[in-house]
Amino acid sequence: MEEIDEDTAPPMKAEEFRPQYPNRADEEGILTRCGLKKKLVRAGHGWDSPEPGDEVSVHYTSRVLGGEQFSSSRNKGEPLVVVIGDDHVLKGCNDGLVTMRKGEIAVFTVPPKSTHRSHDVFFAIPIDATLQFEIEMISWLKVVDVCGDGGIIKKILSRSEMLVRPEKKDEVTVKYEARLEDDSLVAMSPETGVEFLVNDGHLCHAVEKAVVTMRKGEKALLRVDPRYAFGCYGRPAQDGLSAIPPNAVIIISLELVAFKLIECITEDMKVVKKITKPVESFEKPNSGTIVQIRYIAKLEDGTLFDQKGFDGEDPFEFKIDEEQVIIGLDLAVASMKRGEGALIIIDHQYGFGNTQTQMNLVAIPSFSTLYYEVEMVEFTKVKEPWDMEPEQKIEYAAKRKEEGNLYFKAGKYQRASLRYDTAVKYVEFDAVFNEEQKKMGKFFKVSCNLNNAACKIRLKEFREAVALCSRVLQLESCNIKALFRRAQAYIEMTDFDLAALDLKKTHEIDPHNQ
Repeated sequence: MEEIDEDTAPPMKAEEFRPQYPNRADEEGILTRCGLKKKLVRAGHGWDSPEPGDEVSVHYTSRVLGGEQFSSSRNKGEPLVVVIGDDHVLKGCNDGLVTMRKGEIAVFTVPPKSTHRSHDVFFAIPIDATLQFEIEMISWLKVVDVCGDGGIIKKILSRSEMLVRPEKKDEVTVKYEARLEDDSLVAMSPETGVEFLVNDGHLCHAVEKAVVTMRKGEKALLRVDPRYAFGCYGRPAQDGLSAIPPNAVIIISLELVAFKLIECITEDMKVVKKITKPVESFEKPNSGTIVQIRYIAKLEDGTLFDQKGFDGEDPFEFKIDEEQVIIGLDLAVASMKRGEGALIIIDHQYGFGNTQTQMNLVAIPSFSTLYYEVEMVEFTKVKEPWDMEPEQKIEYAAKRKEEGNLYFKAGKYQRASLRYDTAVKYVEFDAVFNEEQKKMGKFFKVSCNLNNAACKIRLKEFREAVALCSRVLQLESCNIKALFRRAQAYIEMTDFDLAALDLKKTHEIDPHNQ
């Protein structure tokens, strides 16, 4: 038989280990390669289990295998509270604790190599003894290292069933108490909580970092190192509360009472929507949709100037993108889902402008910022492109282009841009078009994108203008208008080399074009 050189022989693979998890009372399985065994005495309830780092509350009884009991939490009259992975009493059971559910009772048989480092806390136990622990999982608290560096340790005291968490751009309402390690109170929120933008922060850095890991209704206890609290300077006494010494660890009890998801409806952030009543649907109105809303409209000082849909009045009905309401409200309502509630903040540029406007209840001063509390009651959408026949798509695109042209001539470039964009959307996918319909579709894509680019230049949205012209040039590489308008946008963006290339090409294509 041919010999194999020992230096080049492939290594033997270790036999694969598969944990055996007992599912019924009196079943036993081996959990680890080291030989930790688990026998299920009573099944728990639910599906959650604790994880390494979580703080668990258990009752336990421990004994040498085949011998007498040597320790028990029941004899002490209170459960043992330990952190999984950072405990010497139940150290050999860590891999078993993470398999338990609330209310479960199990017996763990722990081999000597998993327990010998813990024997210094026990008396008269041989170092080579196999131990048995009967453990009842009472409860546990989820523990999270918020920043991953140990600077903010969050212990979840009360969980929430909500799925959505706030983001840095959102507005939150929290309640809190902050104390030193000696329990001295150093800060607290009003009884109703305090509202702030996460990006703006509040109290100390730990709050803004922790709150984006929380869900509405969640309560947590934070242990905060000085670097995320008040640092090496501390803080003097305020409002009758204790001073914070330099380099002090702070303990903060924090509750996320509520939050508003914030959406910037316009790129210049002059129309902002704060969602006060989120919904889980996905459908939103499209251009031409008939919507029904309730709203209360106020000025910045709280003065009520309009309301619709209350005190027995039917919801207010209007058609999206038809100039039937101020453009800021139009744009914001178009972003809302059925049943959604929101506070919409509208700058004067998207409201009533720089002139005084008389409403039913009060005159609106010039340059007024407007606050609309809106509920989307219902809407009836215009057919989407995929629900239309090719002839209908062509007809709809032509109608939208004509409307866009009228708005453009009137100097209403934002509304014109929306019309051109909608027209293109309806002819964008032309796989089911015949040859004549494809020609018409291309015509609308070219002409509407060019017109939209002209709108974007007037709106000073130059990057969008470049993108629109580039789409036209993918269809017609020598389109003079597309090259020239893209060059205009490049000049405004100070991309002079790119502008020069486009202008040079226009001259080469048609040197006599004025």
